[in-house]
Parts: sequence; C-alpha cells; structure tokens
Amino acid sequence: MQEHYYELVVTVSSHNSLFSDFLSDTLPVGFEEIDGGFIIRSEDELDTMIWGLEQFTEALQKALGETIELECVQSKLQNSDWVETYQKSIEPLQIENFYIHPTWNEANPDLINIAIDPALAFGTGHHPTTASAIRAISKYVKSGDEFLDVGCGSGILSIAAMKLGATVDACDTDPISVENSIVNAELNELSFAKIWEGSSSLVDKKYDMVVANIVADVLTFIAKDLKKSLKQDAILVLSGILDKYEKKVLNFYKDCEVVEKIEQDEWVTLILKLK
Repeated sequence: MQEHYYELVVTVSSHNSLFSDFLSDTLPVGFEEIDGGFIIRSEDELDTMIWGLEQFTEALQKALGETIELECVQSKLQNSDWVETYQKSIEPLQIENFYIHPTWNEANPDLINIAIDPALAFGTGHHPTTASAIRAISKYVKSGDEFLDVGCGSGILSIAAMKLGATVDACDTDPISVENSIVNAELNELSFAKIWEGSSSLVDKKYDMVVANIVADVLTFIAKDLKKSLKQDAILVLSGILDKYEKKVLNFYKDCEVVEKIEQDEWVTLILKLK
C-alpha cells in the first residue's frame, strides 16, 4: 500500500444524477456519493478528473441553458485503510424481490440475492435508471425467456434476469464493462450464454425481452437494431431517459405501444411492445 492517497471532494449545485452518470462512465475506481456531491479517492493524482468534470460542466451548461456551480478540492492524505472506509459507505439495497449487496455484506435468505463488487463496476442499483430497469425485469421476465442486455455495464440487469431463469446475452462497447459483467456474473455463480464487446448491431437472433439502460441519444441511434431483435410480443425496456427527452425517444419508437412507464426523480423508464 502506498504511503499517501488522493481525495477529491466534488460539489455541484444541481443535476447530481447527471454528474453521477458521468463519473460512473469515466472513473476506473469507485466513488462515494455525499450530500451535494461526491468523494473520489485514488492512489494517483486526480488532476485529469478535475479537468474532465470542468469540461462536462461546461457542456452541460450549454445543453441545459443554465448555470451549474462546480467546486473540486483535491487533498493528499496519509493512506490508512480508505478502501475499508469506502466499502462501509455502500449499503445493500432491496428492489422488489431482489436484494443487491456488495460482496462484503451477508446475503438475505428471504430475497433473491445479487452480489456486486463496486470496486469492479458501478451498477449497484442505487441509480434511478438501474433501479427502474430492475423493477421492469422483476415484473416481466419469465423463466426460460431469451434476454438481451444492451450496454450491460456492471452486468446487474443481466444477473437479475438470470436469477429469474432467463438465458442471457449481453453486449457493451466498453471492454472493461464486458469484463466486469463476466466477473460479477461469476460472483453469483452464473454465466452468460453469449457476451461481446460491441453494439447491438451484431445481434443475430430475436429475444423475448431486450433491455437498454443507456442515455437518450444512444437509444434513438440504435432504435432499429433494438426493434429488429424483438420476438413477436416481446418486451423492450428503455431506461436512462431524462423526462425532458421522453418524447424525443418515443419519436423513434412510433411503431411500439407504451405498456408501462416507470418514473423516478427526473428519470423515465419505458416498457414497450411492437404494435
């Protein structure tokens, strides 16, 4: 263990969930959410992360047409066991009949357990988009279903579907996410039928349920690929949509009916079927 580590305290005036998404997609290490911001800890200096946050804030201000205040304070601290401190900050979470817990917490014997190592990946179910997608999976996945997870991230949605008896394929354009998904599936003594680095355009079969927890713009770009991968009467779950972009996304899915809409905070998850 190194003698020192770096701690970056990030404070933002608004849109914490968007900053959380940005950090989840950018950081190779975990981070802690606090009131009004985040704490990032690393054995390496975090100057590049500060620059990235500043660039993201500037782009977000232009996109939203509003002022967002960002403060980043980096400190060099004596290295005690900060990993243990971080681990204690990750709480287990119940969503429907699922109990999602970090690997250092005990399983719940009365629920369907999903073990996730936050040191390896970020999708721990705490973000509204992930939680809503898990609720959809809990309601619509049936044993024996063929399931596709597009943009699998930590693999948590795939694991939830496997726990309900589905056969799961998955993909992600990020090779680290593919690796993390495989590792997290193994933590749960599960495995993918097929998983690949790349997009949904490489899909060569049809599924009973397809889930894509990705940002709104990407959901519009890959609309044709997602719809082509659906069996007749299949369920399509689109998550990661800010409520202000719901209509924009639905414009690309006009040949689908909205079966259900799950709303949490400023996020929307759409459950669709082809008409």
